[in-house]
Amino acid sequence: MAEQIEVLTGNAAAAYAVKLAKAQVIAAYPITPQTTLVERIADFITKGELKAEYIKVESEHSALAACIGASLGGARAFTATSAQGLLLMQEMLFWAAYGRTPMVMAVVTRAIAPPWNMWSEHTDALSQRDSGWIQIFCHNNQEVLDTVIQAYKISEDKRVMLPVMVCFDGFEISHTSENVKVPEQRDVDDFLPSYDNDLIDPEKPKLLWNGVYPDDAFKFKMLFSEAAQKSKDVIDEVHKEFDLRFGRRYSAIEVYGNPDSEIILIAMGSVASSAKAAVDVLNKEGLPIGLIRIRLFRPFPTNELQKAVERAEAIVVLDRSLSFTRGILSTEVAAALYNAKRRPTLFEYITGLGGAVVSHRSIVEAVKHLLPKIREQPKGVLWMKAGG
Repeated sequence: MAEQIEVLTGNAAAAYAVKLAKAQVIAAYPITPQTTLVERIADFITKGELKAEYIKVESEHSALAACIGASLGGARAFTATSAQGLLLMQEMLFWAAYGRTPMVMAVVTRAIAPPWNMWSEHTDALSQRDSGWIQIFCHNNQEVLDTVIQAYKISEDKRVMLPVMVCFDGFEISHTSENVKVPEQRDVDDFLPSYDNDLIDPEKPKLLWNGVYPDDAFKFKMLFSEAAQKSKDVIDEVHKEFDLRFGRRYSAIEVYGNPDSEIILIAMGSVASSAKAAVDVLNKEGLPIGLIRIRLFRPFPTNELQKAVERAEAIVVLDRSLSFTRGILSTEVAAALYNAKRRPTLFEYITGLGGAVVSHRSIVEAVKHLLPKIREQPKGVLWMKAGG
């Protein structure tokens, strides 16, 4: 297996992955900080490096509708968006997911207006957590490229047949450059077979997604739920095969530092990268701090998380989202730990909203500030507001 090292932004890494996956239909509408991603794909098509149809649409709603039609018609489809664009897609998100339509979408995370803000936070992607899409969060450019390729294999598996969002932070990842290993086309072809969907045949017309009575509607929802549950096993299989072929192992969660630490930080996206550096500093100072990076957000890795924190006394969720008075990631973590045999006290720390910088120094300071509160609180309390 050969790979070439390229200096790529996160958006460029996603575009290269789309080319390597041989997507056949791209439909997208520009929105910062996603725009340069689809511009790079358009450039590939113009130069003949990617044989695909680029559909210029009037809105994100239409972009996803076009991808749904393309996927049902047997073409591998891709789109990308951010923030208000994702919200404009919302109706079609449910049609794609509950219609069991394989495709991949990059969500370059950005704050939702008002106030108008184009910098990163996770509220846009996490606001769609119940739309039925598999959601994977990346924390660097290499992971963006690798995950887009993996996402097609997961999405198109006959046991799954669900769309996948590949989420990564606007600007911190989308517009910053780093070395990325780009696989050879033949190696990706061996890993990712051609898209096989013969649902629509012009010679045998059929009606899709027609109205049904309550009993049948319930059956369809249960079939969807079963596919979402099965996707966990498929995702794990794809991770293992990718590791064997390309030497990079991914999992639903990543544990960094000492897994037996008294205090565990939990984070997603670029915040997790800063948290790794913070853990290194805190450990050198003799503080027993570990980190769990949530990579797979939907379906949520409940079992993996429960096992990873079973020896911790407290967890601090570094949450880059906000829903009313609570962070969305914190809510999911609390729900996952509610029925655990042993649950640590959960401290929620809201950070990085509207693109506010989350440096490793700020995380170190936050943890040190929280230490007295963590040690004073009774053990086993599910939820404590830490601040932010």
